Amino acid sequence: MRKSYFENQRRGIYSGLLLSGELNKHLLMIQERAKGRFDLLVNQIAKSEGVTEQIKEQDQILWVKRMNNIRARAEEVVLNDIVYCL
Repeated sequence: MRKSYFENQRRGIYSGLLLSGELNKHLLMIQERAKGRFDLLVNQIAKSEGVTEQIKEQDQILWVKRMNNIRARAEEVVLNDIVYCL
């Protein structure tokens, strides 16, 4: 997503990274940061909202709904804070 964002919205930065040979290194760094932040946010939100393994055992559908909602919110935060920013 970051590569596509740079190609379409930040062409100067994209060209600079590509020409310097740093593009792949930069994209890998962003991917690792985004994944780490996503995992941390999902765990923090689930804990703060009381979404536990006990709920998973009792009502799997409810647990899936709540976790999907949490993941969607965490993804939005990561995209706005890491992927689509400089």
